[in-house]
Amino acid sequence: MRRKSGFATCRAGVCTLLAILASGCATNENIRAAILEVNQEFKTQYEEILAERGTRGFNVVPGEAFVGVRKSLMGLGMRLEAQDADLGYLNFAAAAPTPLNDAEWKAVAQADLGVMQRIAARHIGLPAYFIGFEPEGLEIVINATVLPLLGRTEVSLTMRMRQVKPPPSGLPRREYAPPTGVRMGLDKIWRQIASELGVRARRP
Repeated sequence: MRRKSGFATCRAGVCTLLAILASGCATNENIRAAILEVNQEFKTQYEEILAERGTRGFNVVPGEAFVGVRKSLMGLGMRLEAQDADLGYLNFAAAAPTPLNDAEWKAVAQADLGVMQRIAARHIGLPAYFIGFEPEGLEIVINATVLPLLGRTEVSLTMRMRQVKPPPSGLPRREYAPPTGVRMGLDKIWRQIASELGVRARRP
């Protein structure tokens, strides 16, 4: 029997959301406002996390780092969509929650779902606590830049979500991954790159 993805457990939240709309307990405008506020909060936290964890330095030449980053992300299940060695640019994507696994995603949901629900409750009240993440049709997109800097190589990462099919509810998508997921994802990637290069990552 095939094991279900951790994201599959969130479908009940989507059904609840639709039931709320159908019963008139919350309007489309209410829920749209809730999702937009969640997205803004996650964006704010994303930018803070990226400033702290989004860049690392490695004591290797840029060419070696470029190859190491590519191998590392592909080794974590990401597919390479674009690269330019001259610019030091790589682009990867994969179905969410990659590069996290199901167990890691479960921890993310436990950590961040409450935040989303509390924000949504400002707009739709008690029904917000029956809403879950709506992951279907989303991919995680990671951009990496690999550049020489002061005798070492600096690697920077970004992590966003991309819609590949409309959500079941028809409501706006969140563009930013849950903050705990961003932290865990970046830390996991840095460990993989450091292991691949055989050197310790250093913050700028």
